[in-house]
Amino acid sequence: MQYDAIILRYGELFLKGKNRQRFIDRLFQTVKNKLKAFPELELQLTRDHILVLLNGAEDRAVLKQLDFVFGLHSYALGTICESTLESICKTALPVSIEACSSGQAIKFETKRGWKRFPHESISVSQKVAEYVGNHAPEGAINFNVAKPDLAVRILIKEQYTLVVSKVVSASGGLPIGLNGRTLLMLSGGLDSPVAGYLMMKRGLQLEGLHFESPPYTTARARQKVYDLAEKMAHFLPNGKFRLYVVSFTKLQKELFASVPESYSMTIMRRMMYRISEGVAWRHKIRLLSNGESLGQVASQTPASMWAINAVTSMPIIRPVACMDKIEIMDISREIGTYDISIRPHEDCCTVFVPKAPSTAPRRGKCEDYEKAFDWEPLVQECIDNVEIIDIQAGQPIALDEDTTDEICDLL
Repeated sequence: MQYDAIILRYGELFLKGKNRQRFIDRLFQTVKNKLKAFPELELQLTRDHILVLLNGAEDRAVLKQLDFVFGLHSYALGTICESTLESICKTALPVSIEACSSGQAIKFETKRGWKRFPHESISVSQKVAEYVGNHAPEGAINFNVAKPDLAVRILIKEQYTLVVSKVVSASGGLPIGLNGRTLLMLSGGLDSPVAGYLMMKRGLQLEGLHFESPPYTTARARQKVYDLAEKMAHFLPNGKFRLYVVSFTKLQKELFASVPESYSMTIMRRMMYRISEGVAWRHKIRLLSNGESLGQVASQTPASMWAINAVTSMPIIRPVACMDKIEIMDISREIGTYDISIRPHEDCCTVFVPKAPSTAPRRGKCEDYEKAFDWEPLVQECIDNVEIIDIQAGQPIALDEDTTDEICDLL
């Protein structure tokens, strides 16, 4: 059935204290931004919820956009009628039949926001239940007051009454932006986009940093990252994802020529962390994040993380560290990044992976091996020459496909 209004219920915001209104205001602004394609909508902000009057807009299309908003616990869909007992009863009849059509048992709950309504809440629920039971086709309604599958809620206001019959889970989390910004180390794989999604869900404005090694990595590998960034841009309040691209070839070649193969991956990651920290500081970002999953590859063992992490003092969040691959894949399908991530185009980490990387590297050895080449100016060059691309939701960037199948003979 077509609904007239949606109540957007807040998530964790009820835990906030004196700054709760700041979270609510940010959430309301994000909702307005996401629904600007529906000019017919009317939005009303209250302390407990946001009311969206659809005014003929298709509810499923509106809900699809709201799924990109963090900070909401659930959506309650309802039908509007006049605030009279007769109108409420007549409206509740088809709503109840629809609610019971899948075998659910219902009960009525009434909340009088308009205290001058001539009937008490319990009386309204009883009279509506009586009316529905008497006028519904035989067997169409299943009441269970003690343990209902669904409570049909009657919300009475002076201007109108809303009969709510469907509740849908929302994305949860916190409104993006109120917890600051994070720089996501974004590869073309499954893990880092999921990590970015989870960081946004915790209220962080997300920006991405990608390492590429042309000509060892192709334009198709960059295209993957552009497409992943466009998917994540939909969740950001302004729909824009800022991507920093680092050309890593010169440093990477010098590193692999100077460092024992077993330590090359560890020291490469140490260089990546140094560059990421440098880019973050330059752009006033104070938090790094990535898609590392504990024990998944050699550079993600506890010993490797300790040796790699030592080069930065900046906090690093690893949202998928304790997830298994199936959990990560499920989330990637849910957010639309799975089919992009599994494209067979390698990034700079997978192209240069050694045959037998150390799984328990020592920090002291890393420092000794790094003395074999002059890496500091190469790191600074990467930071100075970073490329910045802004990717807008709904406006994917397509690279020239004529060059994307080329791959260097050195591979």
